Amino acid sequence: MKTQKNVSKGLLYALLVLGVICSIGPFYWMVIGASHTSGEIFRVPPNFLPGGEMLNNFRNLNESVGIMKVLGNSLIITLLYTALALMICSASGYAFAKFKFKGRDTIFFILLLAIMIPYHVTLIPLFKMMAALNWINTYHAVILPHLAYPFAIFLMRQNMKALPDSLLEASRVDGAGEFRIFFTIVLPVMRPSLAAVAIFLFMFQWNNFLWPLVILNTQDMYTLPVALSSLIGLSKVDYGQLMMGTAISTLPIMIFFLLLQRQFISGMLGSSVKE
Repeated sequence: MKTQKNVSKGLLYALLVLGVICSIGPFYWMVIGASHTSGEIFRVPPNFLPGGEMLNNFRNLNESVGIMKVLGNSLIITLLYTALALMICSASGYAFAKFKFKGRDTIFFILLLAIMIPYHVTLIPLFKMMAALNWINTYHAVILPHLAYPFAIFLMRQNMKALPDSLLEASRVDGAGEFRIFFTIVLPVMRPSLAAVAIFLFMFQWNNFLWPLVILNTQDMYTLPVALSSLIGLSKVDYGQLMMGTAISTLPIMIFFLLLQRQFISGMLGSSVKE
């Protein structure tokens, strides 16, 4: 019996190790590839040790796409979008969850339908709208159209439904206004949910490729995904540069998640409302 238990535990550990290798392996190869030339990356057998071309790959990448410029573009756009979208989506979720008004359920149903509409269907009418506003090749054309993100509003609404009505009523009895209730009571209590939605919104905008590709037409305005796509030519691809750019593009996501991981994990493990 004890032998069987040890075998089961050994198999479990082996599966966990295999899962870790499958999860971390691509990231490790990405970093290793960033330190090699294209020829060394595709060498057989592969070299899993760091090479000496990392600085050259970074220098060549910067000459090709201006990596620091496009990285700054992406950071500005993504941080602004995340902050504004988080405020709009949390306020919308709060309104859908805690206020009764005419047409509320109909509007929410339309919101759910918007989630089901393929993203590509909206590109042409959205582009024509931006052209009519003379917003082509501008940052606000990238940021503003997707601020009221339907899925994020849905997530916030579902989380805010768990907020006790008695807490809100007690605040109103004490004379607090709706804005004060929202900013000083609702948002602090909803921090785990806000962290989860913020990570989702950050990743959506940071990895957003198609819309910036359509709306931006000069290289100095490119975001990081669009700039990296320009490295893939018809005849030759420098995979050392591509690996270096991909490695750089993953760092902000990892940093953003690490900053919010405590709130995110607490939201996953327990209720965001402490009784």
